[in-house]
Amino acid sequence: MNLYNIIDSAMANLAGFLWGTPLVMLLLGGGVFFAAYSRLVPMLYFKHGIDILLGKYDSDDDPGQITHFEALSSALAGTVGMGNIAGVAVAIHTGGPGAVFWMWVTAILGMSTKFFTCTLALMYRGKDDQGEIQGGVMYFIEEGLGHSYRPLAIMFSMSGLLGCIVFFQANQLSQIVRDYLYEPMQLFQGNPNAGNFVTGILVATLVAVVIFGGIKRIAKVASRMVPTMVGLYIIAAILILAKNITDVPGIFKLIISDAFTGNAVSGGALGSMIIIGVRRGMFSNEAGTGTETMAHGAAKTKEPVREGLVAMLGPFIDTLIVCTITAVIILLSGVYVDDLNGVSMTAEAFKKELGIYGQIFLTIAVLNFALSTMFGYSYYGQKCASFVFGTRWKNAYNFVYVFMIVVGSVASIDIAVNFVDSAYALMVIPTMVSTFLLAPKVLEESKRYFSNL
Repeated sequence: MNLYNIIDSAMANLAGFLWGTPLVMLLLGGGVFFAAYSRLVPMLYFKHGIDILLGKYDSDDDPGQITHFEALSSALAGTVGMGNIAGVAVAIHTGGPGAVFWMWVTAILGMSTKFFTCTLALMYRGKDDQGEIQGGVMYFIEEGLGHSYRPLAIMFSMSGLLGCIVFFQANQLSQIVRDYLYEPMQLFQGNPNAGNFVTGILVATLVAVVIFGGIKRIAKVASRMVPTMVGLYIIAAILILAKNITDVPGIFKLIISDAFTGNAVSGGALGSMIIIGVRRGMFSNEAGTGTETMAHGAAKTKEPVREGLVAMLGPFIDTLIVCTITAVIILLSGVYVDDLNGVSMTAEAFKKELGIYGQIFLTIAVLNFALSTMFGYSYYGQKCASFVFGTRWKNAYNFVYVFMIVVGSVASIDIAVNFVDSAYALMVIPTMVSTFLLAPKVLEESKRYFSNL
Protein backbone atom coordinates (compact mmCIF):
# COMPACT_ATOMS: atom_id res chain seq x y z
CA MET A 1 0.00 0.00 0.00
CA ASN A 2 1.49 3.37 -1.05
CA LEU A 3 1.40 6.61 0.96
CA TYR A 4 -1.54 7.96 -1.05
CA ASN A 5 -3.69 4.93 -0.20
CA ILE A 6 -2.67 5.10 3.45
CA ILE A 7 -3.76 8.77 3.66
CA ASP A 8 -7.01 7.99 1.83
CA SER A 9 -7.81 5.12 4.21
CA ALA A 10 -6.85 7.12 7.31
CA MET A 11 -9.06 10.08 6.33
CA ALA A 12 -12.00 7.78 5.59
CA ASN A 13 -11.63 6.02 8.97
CA LEU A 14 -11.35 9.34 10.83
CA ALA A 15 -14.44 10.82 9.13
CA GLY A 16 -16.39 7.61 9.76
CA PHE A 17 -15.41 7.61 13.44
CA LEU A 18 -16.23 11.28 14.03
CA TRP A 19 -19.52 11.11 12.15
CA GLY A 20 -21.00 8.41 14.34
CA THR A 21 -24.43 8.43 15.90
CA PRO A 22 -23.48 10.76 18.82
CA LEU A 23 -22.47 13.64 16.53
CA VAL A 24 -25.54 13.23 14.31
CA MET A 25 -27.73 13.24 17.41
CA LEU A 26 -25.94 16.33 18.68
CA LEU A 27 -26.75 18.17 15.43
CA LEU A 28 -30.31 16.94 14.92
CA GLY A 29 -31.12 16.90 18.63
CA GLY A 30 -29.67 20.37 18.99
CA GLY A 31 -31.84 21.68 16.17
CA VAL A 32 -34.94 20.08 17.74
CA PHE A 33 -34.03 21.56 21.12
CA PHE A 34 -33.50 25.09 19.77
CA ALA A 35 -36.75 24.93 17.77
CA ALA A 36 -38.73 23.72 20.81
CA TYR A 37 -36.96 26.02 23.27
CA SER A 38 -37.78 29.09 21.18
CA ARG A 39 -41.27 27.71 20.44
CA LEU A 40 -40.51 28.54 16.79
CA VAL A 41 -41.14 32.23 17.55
CA PRO A 42 -38.24 33.42 15.31
CA MET A 43 -39.89 31.62 12.36
CA LEU A 44 -42.90 33.93 12.76
CA TYR A 45 -40.62 36.88 12.00
CA PHE A 46 -39.42 35.53 8.64
CA LYS A 47 -40.79 38.61 6.83
CA HIS A 48 -39.13 40.89 9.38
CA GLY A 49 -35.84 39.12 8.67
CA ILE A 50 -36.23 39.91 4.97
CA ASP A 51 -36.87 43.59 5.81
CA ILE A 52 -33.66 43.64 7.86
CA LEU A 53 -31.78 41.98 5.00
CA LEU A 54 -33.00 44.61 2.53
CA GLY A 55 -31.54 47.40 4.67
CA LYS A 56 -34.65 48.79 6.36
CA TYR A 57 -32.86 48.94 9.72
CA ASP A 58 -29.29 49.68 8.54
CA SER A 59 -27.36 52.45 10.28
CA ASP A 60 -23.81 53.57 9.55
CA ASP A 61 -23.41 54.47 13.23
CA ASP A 62 -23.88 50.90 14.41
CA PRO A 63 -20.77 48.89 15.42
CA GLY A 64 -19.48 46.36 12.91
CA GLN A 65 -17.82 46.24 9.51
CA ILE A 66 -20.44 45.20 6.91
CA THR A 67 -24.19 45.50 6.27
CA HIS A 68 -26.74 42.77 6.98
CA PHE A 69 -26.96 42.04 3.26
CA GLU A 70 -23.19 41.81 2.90
CA ALA A 71 -23.00 39.59 5.99
CA LEU A 72 -25.55 37.13 4.60
CA SER A 73 -23.90 37.28 1.16
CA SER A 74 -20.51 36.52 2.74
CA ALA A 75 -22.02 33.63 4.71
CA LEU A 76 -23.82 32.32 1.61
CA ALA A 77 -20.59 32.68 -0.36
CA GLY A 78 -19.25 29.99 1.94
CA THR A 79 -22.36 27.79 1.74
CA VAL A 80 -24.00 28.33 -1.67
CA GLY A 81 -21.25 26.63 -3.56
CA MET A 82 -19.95 23.17 -4.28
CA GLY A 83 -22.01 21.73 -1.44
CA ASN A 84 -25.11 22.62 -3.47
CA ILE A 85 -23.83 21.35 -6.82
CA ALA A 86 -21.38 18.56 -6.05
CA GLY A 87 -22.34 17.83 -2.43
CA VAL A 88 -25.92 16.91 -3.38
CA ALA A 89 -24.58 14.58 -6.07
CA VAL A 90 -22.27 12.95 -3.53
CA ALA A 91 -25.23 12.45 -1.16
CA ILE A 92 -27.37 10.84 -3.86
CA HIS A 93 -24.46 8.71 -5.15
CA THR A 94 -23.64 7.44 -1.65
CA GLY A 95 -27.01 7.34 0.09
CA GLY A 96 -29.57 7.34 -2.71
CA PRO A 97 -32.49 9.74 -3.31
CA GLY A 98 -33.64 9.44 0.32
CA ALA A 99 -30.52 11.23 1.56
CA VAL A 100 -32.01 14.45 0.13
CA PHE A 101 -34.90 14.21 2.62
CA TRP A 102 -32.46 14.18 5.53
CA MET A 103 -30.70 17.18 4.02
CA TRP A 104 -34.07 18.97 4.22
CA VAL A 105 -34.48 17.96 7.85
CA THR A 106 -31.01 19.29 8.61
CA ALA A 107 -31.88 22.60 6.92
CA ILE A 108 -35.20 23.10 8.73
CA LEU A 109 -33.64 22.39 12.11
CA GLY A 110 -30.58 24.35 11.05
CA MET A 111 -32.65 27.52 10.75
CA SER A 112 -33.26 27.43 14.50
CA THR A 113 -29.63 26.54 15.18
CA LYS A 114 -28.39 29.47 13.08
CA PHE A 115 -30.74 31.86 14.82
CA PHE A 116 -29.20 30.93 18.18
CA THR A 117 -25.55 30.80 17.10
CA CYS A 118 -25.61 34.04 15.09
CA THR A 119 -27.53 35.95 17.75
CA LEU A 120 -24.81 34.89 20.20
CA ALA A 121 -22.14 36.04 17.72
CA LEU A 122 -23.51 39.59 18.06
CA MET A 123 -24.36 39.42 21.77
CA TYR A 124 -20.84 38.45 22.76
CA ARG A 125 -18.51 40.10 20.30
CA GLY A 126 -14.92 40.30 21.42
CA LYS A 127 -11.86 42.19 20.27
CA ASP A 128 -8.71 40.95 18.59
CA ASP A 129 -5.20 42.01 19.66
CA GLN A 130 -5.58 45.15 17.51
CA GLY A 131 -8.69 46.21 19.40
CA GLU A 132 -11.03 45.57 16.44
CA ILE A 133 -14.50 44.17 17.17
CA GLN A 134 -14.85 40.53 16.12
CA GLY A 135 -17.62 37.95 16.26
CA GLY A 136 -17.70 34.17 16.06
CA VAL A 137 -18.02 31.01 18.12
CA MET A 138 -14.57 31.42 19.66
CA TYR A 139 -15.45 34.90 20.89
CA PHE A 140 -18.90 34.09 22.27
CA ILE A 141 -17.44 31.09 24.08
CA GLU A 142 -14.84 33.23 25.82
CA GLU A 143 -16.99 36.34 26.32
CA GLY A 144 -20.20 34.51 27.19
CA LEU A 145 -18.92 31.53 29.20
CA GLY A 146 -15.74 33.01 30.60
CA HIS A 147 -12.00 32.51 30.20
CA SER A 148 -12.15 29.05 31.78
CA TYR A 149 -13.84 27.85 28.58
CA ARG A 150 -11.01 29.10 26.37
CA PRO A 151 -9.86 25.51 25.55
CA LEU A 152 -13.26 25.01 23.86
CA ALA A 153 -12.71 28.21 21.87
CA ILE A 154 -9.22 27.02 20.89
CA MET A 155 -10.67 23.68 19.77
CA PHE A 156 -13.11 25.49 17.49
CA SER A 157 -10.43 27.77 16.05
CA MET A 158 -7.91 25.00 15.40
CA SER A 159 -10.60 22.86 13.73
CA GLY A 160 -11.65 25.91 11.73
CA LEU A 161 -8.11 26.41 10.46
CA LEU A 162 -8.39 22.99 8.81
CA GLY A 163 -12.10 22.99 7.96
CA CYS A 164 -11.85 26.28 6.09
CA ILE A 165 -9.20 24.94 3.73
CA VAL A 166 -11.15 24.56 0.48
CA PHE A 167 -10.03 21.05 -0.47
CA PHE A 168 -13.43 19.99 -1.79
CA GLN A 169 -14.11 23.16 -3.80
CA ALA A 170 -10.67 23.13 -5.42
CA ASN A 171 -10.98 19.42 -6.17
CA GLN A 172 -14.38 19.69 -7.84
CA LEU A 173 -13.46 22.84 -9.76
CA SER A 174 -10.40 21.12 -11.24
CA GLN A 175 -12.56 18.09 -12.08
CA ILE A 176 -15.08 20.04 -14.14
CA VAL A 177 -12.36 22.07 -15.88
CA ARG A 178 -10.61 18.81 -16.76
CA ASP A 179 -13.79 17.09 -17.99
CA TYR A 180 -15.32 19.95 -19.94
CA LEU A 181 -12.42 22.15 -21.01
CA TYR A 182 -9.15 20.23 -21.16
CA GLU A 183 -10.52 16.97 -22.59
CA PRO A 184 -12.52 18.56 -25.48
CA MET A 185 -9.46 20.65 -26.33
CA GLN A 186 -7.23 17.54 -25.95
CA LEU A 187 -5.02 19.23 -23.39
CA PHE A 188 -3.02 17.26 -20.78
CA GLN A 189 -4.34 13.99 -22.27
CA GLY A 190 -1.39 11.96 -21.06
CA ASN A 191 -1.06 13.66 -17.69
CA PRO A 192 -4.38 14.83 -16.14
CA ASN A 193 -2.63 15.71 -12.87
CA ALA A 194 -0.59 18.32 -14.75
CA GLY A 195 -3.87 19.87 -15.92
CA ASN A 196 -5.22 19.84 -12.37
CA PHE A 197 -2.04 21.52 -11.18
CA VAL A 198 -2.34 24.28 -13.80
CA THR A 199 -5.99 24.83 -12.80
CA GLY A 200 -4.96 25.02 -9.16
CA ILE A 201 -2.30 27.66 -9.90
CA LEU A 202 -4.72 29.83 -11.90
CA VAL A 203 -7.51 29.59 -9.32
CA ALA A 204 -5.13 30.22 -6.41
CA THR A 205 -3.88 33.39 -8.12
CA LEU A 206 -7.40 34.69 -8.68
CA VAL A 207 -8.44 33.94 -5.10
CA ALA A 208 -5.33 35.65 -3.74
CA VAL A 209 -6.22 38.91 -5.51
CA VAL A 210 -9.52 39.07 -3.59
CA ILE A 211 -8.74 37.63 -0.16
CA PHE A 212 -5.73 39.79 0.58
CA GLY A 213 -8.14 42.74 0.48
CA GLY A 214 -9.89 41.64 3.69
CA ILE A 215 -13.56 41.15 4.63
CA LYS A 216 -14.78 44.38 3.00
CA ARG A 217 -13.48 43.37 -0.43
CA ILE A 218 -14.69 39.78 0.06
CA ALA A 219 -18.15 41.05 1.08
CA LYS A 220 -18.45 43.40 -1.91
CA VAL A 221 -17.42 40.70 -4.38
CA ALA A 222 -19.70 38.12 -2.73
CA SER A 223 -22.69 40.49 -2.62
CA ARG A 224 -22.49 40.73 -6.42
CA MET A 225 -21.58 37.14 -7.32
CA VAL A 226 -23.88 35.16 -5.03
CA PRO A 227 -27.30 36.74 -5.81
CA THR A 228 -26.53 36.75 -9.55
CA MET A 229 -25.53 33.09 -9.70
CA VAL A 230 -28.37 31.90 -7.46
CA GLY A 231 -30.82 33.79 -9.68
CA LEU A 232 -29.39 32.30 -12.88
CA TYR A 233 -29.30 28.83 -11.33
CA ILE A 234 -32.98 29.09 -10.43
CA ILE A 235 -33.85 30.25 -13.98
CA ALA A 236 -32.02 27.26 -15.49
CA ALA A 237 -33.84 24.98 -13.05
CA ILE A 238 -37.23 26.44 -13.97
CA LEU A 239 -36.55 25.62 -17.63
CA ILE A 240 -35.73 22.01 -16.74
CA LEU A 241 -38.67 21.65 -14.33
CA ALA A 242 -41.07 23.13 -16.88
CA LYS A 243 -39.83 20.63 -19.45
CA ASN A 244 -40.48 17.72 -17.04
CA ILE A 245 -43.33 19.16 -14.96
CA THR A 246 -45.41 15.97 -15.01
CA ASP A 247 -42.52 13.95 -13.55
CA VAL A 248 -41.70 16.33 -10.67
CA PRO A 249 -44.31 14.97 -8.18
CA GLY A 250 -42.93 11.48 -8.71
CA ILE A 251 -39.41 12.71 -7.87
CA PHE A 252 -40.55 14.11 -4.52
CA LYS A 253 -42.42 10.86 -3.83
CA LEU A 254 -39.22 8.92 -4.59
CA ILE A 255 -37.17 11.09 -2.20
CA ILE A 256 -39.66 10.70 0.65
CA SER A 257 -40.29 6.97 0.19
CA ASP A 258 -36.58 6.19 -0.11
CA ALA A 259 -35.79 8.27 2.99
CA PHE A 260 -37.15 5.56 5.28
CA THR A 261 -35.78 2.47 3.55
CA GLY A 262 -32.06 2.95 3.03
CA ASN A 263 -32.27 0.65 -0.02
CA ALA A 264 -29.62 2.61 -1.89
CA VAL A 265 -27.05 2.16 0.87
CA SER A 266 -24.97 -0.98 1.11
CA GLY A 267 -26.87 -3.48 3.24
CA GLY A 268 -29.99 -1.30 3.32
CA ALA A 269 -28.70 0.59 6.35
CA LEU A 270 -31.19 3.37 7.11
CA GLY A 271 -28.90 4.83 9.77
CA SER A 272 -26.07 5.14 7.26
CA MET A 273 -28.30 7.02 4.84
CA ILE A 274 -29.42 9.44 7.56
CA ILE A 275 -25.79 10.12 8.47
CA ILE A 276 -24.95 10.72 4.79
CA GLY A 277 -27.86 13.16 4.44
CA VAL A 278 -26.94 15.02 7.63
CA ARG A 279 -23.26 15.22 6.67
CA ARG A 280 -24.02 16.59 3.22
CA GLY A 281 -26.77 18.86 4.54
CA MET A 282 -24.44 20.37 7.10
CA PHE A 283 -21.71 20.76 4.48
CA SER A 284 -24.27 22.63 2.39
CA ASN A 285 -25.68 25.05 4.99
CA GLU A 286 -23.09 24.73 7.79
CA ALA A 287 -25.72 25.08 10.53
CA GLY A 288 -24.05 23.89 13.72
CA THR A 289 -20.47 24.20 12.53
CA GLY A 290 -20.19 27.84 13.58
CA THR A 291 -18.43 29.11 10.46
CA GLU A 292 -21.35 31.39 9.60
CA THR A 293 -21.04 33.16 12.96
CA MET A 294 -17.77 34.71 11.82
CA ALA A 295 -19.42 36.42 8.82
CA HIS A 296 -22.59 37.43 10.64
CA GLY A 297 -20.52 38.56 13.62
CA ALA A 298 -19.10 41.37 11.45
CA ALA A 299 -22.54 42.88 10.73
CA LYS A 300 -23.29 46.50 11.61
CA THR A 301 -26.04 46.38 14.23
CA LYS A 302 -26.80 47.06 17.87
CA GLU A 303 -29.53 44.41 17.92
CA PRO A 304 -28.15 40.83 17.98
CA VAL A 305 -31.55 39.28 17.24
CA ARG A 306 -31.71 41.10 13.91
CA GLU A 307 -28.65 39.28 12.65
CA GLY A 308 -30.00 36.02 14.04
CA LEU A 309 -33.11 36.46 11.90
CA VAL A 310 -31.02 37.29 8.82
CA ALA A 311 -28.80 34.23 9.42
CA MET A 312 -31.91 32.06 9.67
CA LEU A 313 -32.62 32.79 6.00
CA GLY A 314 -29.35 31.06 5.02
CA PRO A 315 -30.41 27.38 5.28
CA PHE A 316 -33.72 28.23 3.60
CA ILE A 317 -31.99 29.71 0.54
CA ASP A 318 -29.07 27.33 0.55
CA THR A 319 -30.53 23.89 1.17
CA LEU A 320 -34.31 24.10 0.81
CA ILE A 321 -34.08 26.02 -2.48
CA VAL A 322 -30.72 25.54 -4.21
CA CYS A 323 -29.94 21.98 -3.04
CA THR A 324 -33.47 20.83 -3.79
CA ILE A 325 -33.19 22.25 -7.32
CA THR A 326 -29.97 20.31 -7.88
CA ALA A 327 -31.39 17.08 -6.46
CA VAL A 328 -34.58 17.22 -8.54
CA ILE A 329 -32.62 17.88 -11.75
CA ILE A 330 -30.26 14.96 -11.04
CA LEU A 331 -33.16 12.60 -10.31
CA LEU A 332 -35.22 13.79 -13.28
CA SER A 333 -32.32 13.16 -15.64
CA GLY A 334 -31.77 9.62 -14.32
CA VAL A 335 -27.97 10.01 -14.28
CA TYR A 336 -27.82 9.10 -10.58
CA VAL A 337 -27.89 5.41 -11.54
CA ASP A 338 -24.75 5.85 -13.67
CA ASP A 339 -21.21 5.45 -12.37
CA LEU A 340 -20.76 9.18 -11.73
CA ASN A 341 -20.04 11.16 -8.59
CA GLY A 342 -19.68 14.75 -7.49
CA VAL A 343 -19.81 17.60 -9.97
CA SER A 344 -19.57 15.23 -12.96
CA MET A 345 -22.99 13.81 -12.09
CA THR A 346 -24.61 17.25 -11.85
CA ALA A 347 -22.93 18.42 -15.07
CA GLU A 348 -24.17 15.34 -16.92
CA ALA A 349 -27.71 15.98 -15.61
CA PHE A 350 -27.69 19.56 -16.93
CA LYS A 351 -26.24 18.41 -20.24
CA LYS A 352 -28.90 15.73 -20.62
CA GLU A 353 -31.72 18.20 -19.91
CA LEU A 354 -30.45 21.35 -21.66
CA GLY A 355 -27.86 19.99 -24.08
CA ILE A 356 -24.52 21.69 -24.54
CA TYR A 357 -25.96 24.93 -23.15
CA GLY A 358 -26.70 23.22 -19.86
CA GLN A 359 -23.16 21.93 -19.68
CA ILE A 360 -21.72 25.38 -20.41
CA PHE A 361 -24.02 27.01 -17.85
CA LEU A 362 -23.10 24.56 -15.11
CA THR A 363 -19.40 25.01 -15.82
CA ILE A 364 -19.81 28.77 -15.34
CA ALA A 365 -21.94 28.20 -12.22
CA VAL A 366 -19.35 25.86 -10.71
CA LEU A 367 -16.61 28.42 -11.35
CA ASN A 368 -18.59 31.19 -9.65
CA PHE A 369 -19.89 29.10 -6.75
CA ALA A 370 -16.48 27.57 -6.06
CA LEU A 371 -14.72 30.95 -6.16
CA SER A 372 -17.31 32.63 -3.93
CA THR A 373 -16.87 29.83 -1.38
CA MET A 374 -13.10 30.19 -1.52
CA PHE A 375 -13.41 33.92 -0.84
CA GLY A 376 -15.68 33.41 2.16
CA TYR A 377 -13.73 30.57 3.73
CA SER A 378 -10.48 32.51 3.63
CA TYR A 379 -12.01 35.09 5.97
CA TYR A 380 -13.13 32.36 8.37
CA GLY A 381 -9.68 30.81 8.40
CA GLN A 382 -8.05 34.20 9.01
CA LYS A 383 -10.27 34.82 12.03
CA CYS A 384 -9.44 31.41 13.47
CA ALA A 385 -5.72 32.02 12.94
CA SER A 386 -5.95 35.49 14.49
CA PHE A 387 -7.73 34.17 17.58
CA VAL A 388 -5.13 31.49 18.26
CA PHE A 389 -1.90 33.09 17.04
CA GLY A 390 -2.67 36.82 16.75
CA THR A 391 -3.63 39.11 13.85
CA ARG A 392 -0.04 39.29 12.59
CA TRP A 393 -0.50 35.73 11.30
CA LYS A 394 -3.48 36.52 9.05
CA ASN A 395 -1.40 37.03 5.92
CA ALA A 396 0.67 33.94 6.69
CA TYR A 397 -2.56 31.93 6.86
CA ASN A 398 -3.64 33.38 3.52
CA PHE A 399 -0.45 32.11 1.88
CA VAL A 400 -1.05 28.62 3.31
CA TYR A 401 -4.70 28.83 2.24
CA VAL A 402 -3.79 29.72 -1.34
CA PHE A 403 -1.17 26.95 -1.47
CA MET A 404 -3.72 24.37 -0.29
CA ILE A 405 -5.99 25.28 -3.21
CA VAL A 406 -3.30 23.86 -5.47
CA VAL A 407 -3.00 20.73 -3.27
CA GLY A 408 -6.76 20.23 -3.29
CA SER A 409 -6.81 20.49 -7.08
CA VAL A 410 -4.64 17.38 -7.47
CA ALA A 411 -6.11 15.33 -4.58
CA SER A 412 -8.80 12.64 -4.99
CA ILE A 413 -12.46 13.40 -4.28
CA ASP A 414 -12.53 10.87 -1.41
CA ILE A 415 -9.65 12.52 0.42
CA ALA A 416 -11.20 15.96 -0.16
CA VAL A 417 -14.61 14.92 1.19
CA ASN A 418 -13.28 13.05 4.23
CA PHE A 419 -10.81 15.82 5.12
CA VAL A 420 -13.58 18.44 5.19
CA ASP A 421 -16.03 16.15 7.00
CA SER A 422 -13.49 15.40 9.76
CA ALA A 423 -12.68 19.07 10.37
CA TYR A 424 -16.36 20.04 10.36
CA ALA A 425 -17.16 17.34 12.90
CA LEU A 426 -14.56 18.78 15.27
CA MET A 427 -16.07 22.27 14.83
CA VAL A 428 -19.58 21.06 15.66
CA ILE A 429 -18.70 19.95 19.19
CA PRO A 430 -17.61 23.33 20.67
CA THR A 431 -20.26 25.20 18.66
CA MET A 432 -23.23 23.13 19.81
CA VAL A 433 -22.04 22.66 23.41
CA SER A 434 -21.49 26.40 23.96
CA THR A 435 -24.78 27.31 22.25
CA PHE A 436 -26.66 24.90 24.52
CA LEU A 437 -25.10 26.57 27.57
CA LEU A 438 -25.88 30.09 26.35
CA ALA A 439 -29.35 29.38 24.93
CA PRO A 440 -31.18 31.00 27.90
CA LYS A 441 -29.36 34.27 27.14
CA VAL A 442 -30.58 34.17 23.54
CA LEU A 443 -34.17 33.53 24.65
CA GLU A 444 -34.00 36.44 27.09
CA GLU A 445 -32.64 38.78 24.40
CA SER A 446 -35.25 37.57 21.90
CA LYS A 447 -38.14 38.28 24.25
CA ARG A 448 -36.84 41.81 24.81
CA TYR A 449 -36.41 42.49 21.09
CA PHE A 450 -39.73 41.02 19.90
CA SER A 451 -41.69 42.75 22.67
CA ASN A 452 -40.31 46.12 21.52
CA LEU A 453 -41.13 45.70 17.82
